[in-house]
Amino acid sequence: MAQKIEPRIFKGARDFLPPQMVRRNYVINIIKTVFEKYGFEPLETPTIELWETLSGKYGEEGDRLTYRFTDRGDREVGLRYDLTVPLSRVVAMYPQIPKPFKRYQIQPVWRADKPQKGRFREFYQCDVDIVGSASMLADAEIIAIIYEILQILRFEEFTIRINSRKVLSGMVEVSGAGMEKEFDIYRAIDKLDKIGFEGVAEELQKLAIPESAVGKLLDILKIEGTPAQRLDTAAGLLAGSAAGQQGVAELITLFQYLSRYEIPGSCFAFDICLARGLDYYTGPIYETVVEKPRIGSITGGGRYDNLIGLFSGQSQPATGSSVGLERIITVMEELEMFPPQLNTSTGVLVTVFNEDLLPYSIQIAGKLRQAGINTDLYTGASKLRGQFGLANDKNIPLVAVAGPDEQAQGSVNVKNMASGEQQTVPLDALVEYIRSILSGD
Repeated sequence: MAQKIEPRIFKGARDFLPPQMVRRNYVINIIKTVFEKYGFEPLETPTIELWETLSGKYGEEGDRLTYRFTDRGDREVGLRYDLTVPLSRVVAMYPQIPKPFKRYQIQPVWRADKPQKGRFREFYQCDVDIVGSASMLADAEIIAIIYEILQILRFEEFTIRINSRKVLSGMVEVSGAGMEKEFDIYRAIDKLDKIGFEGVAEELQKLAIPESAVGKLLDILKIEGTPAQRLDTAAGLLAGSAAGQQGVAELITLFQYLSRYEIPGSCFAFDICLARGLDYYTGPIYETVVEKPRIGSITGGGRYDNLIGLFSGQSQPATGSSVGLERIITVMEELEMFPPQLNTSTGVLVTVFNEDLLPYSIQIAGKLRQAGINTDLYTGASKLRGQFGLANDKNIPLVAVAGPDEQAQGSVNVKNMASGEQQTVPLDALVEYIRSILSGD
């Protein structure tokens, strides 16, 4: 016998057993349905990209966290870090794609990060993007999608935080901190939630930014009031920056569109402290934070008008967001937000009374399957008691039994595993009866 191999898994990756997959598919199907409702089309890209495609697009930290290796052909390659850079490559490679191009993509990505609650090395992203539109209406569409998904999933306390890289750029400009340190300053501000204003001040001081500039930056970051008041205050503080003024004007337009979408003002806010770490953002940026439990952002994205130009030589406006599947599921499990009985995709187990009655069991299963009812036909060797035990272990709600009497009468005995009730149903009425039970009517 070969030496036994200890069954292990790579840290930061996971197996998803059937009950977990049912929940994941439930969330993915809702996300996908909303994406398509807004006119977005599906796209998939390879797991492996050439390193030249990935490198330098995410900033220093992103490059460090990207899985990079040399393949057997001595090619420098990497596992995709996100879905936005592959999308940009696709748009550059296929210029014939009609614009605006509205695409969604649901695939795994990899990051060589330290695993923690809600953060993994392999995880799925659910991205939705619009390429070819410079209008703030495109950004409003993305935010409206985020809002609708979270509403359908029954999230109640969340805030979509919104800012603009142009506002941040204007802030750096008027502070006198030096535009050459712009992205380093963004990364320091992006740590605000974790380290507070004092921590951000220390990070800025490490960048050798003058004390007066640090003070101006913090003064701007601390502006208060309603979203409208904060935007008005920001406009005044950024009067010396054309980029900052443009960023404020775009956000005002974006907020007006969000009101037209009838998104409650309590669900989105102008947050001048929001920076987001990726270097490719150029305009509005947004992320969603769930208030309870505090698990960090569950969606994040923004406008990246220059990224596609790195591949095509010609910039194209683009905006989009990633919906954090893993964190959404973590929150939903913690708050018990999944519908009851969402443990299996199978509605009925059709038992086999004995070998002679197998053809009748196959007929029953076939009838249910043709009607679109997910049906498991027992294929093991256990007697009826063991078959009922299997249905119980797999959380299958209904069990169909057909013995000699049922076959002779052209009927089926159906047991509701939750209530224990049993009902003998004519075969011709079985589909309607099963549907009524599964739908809760």
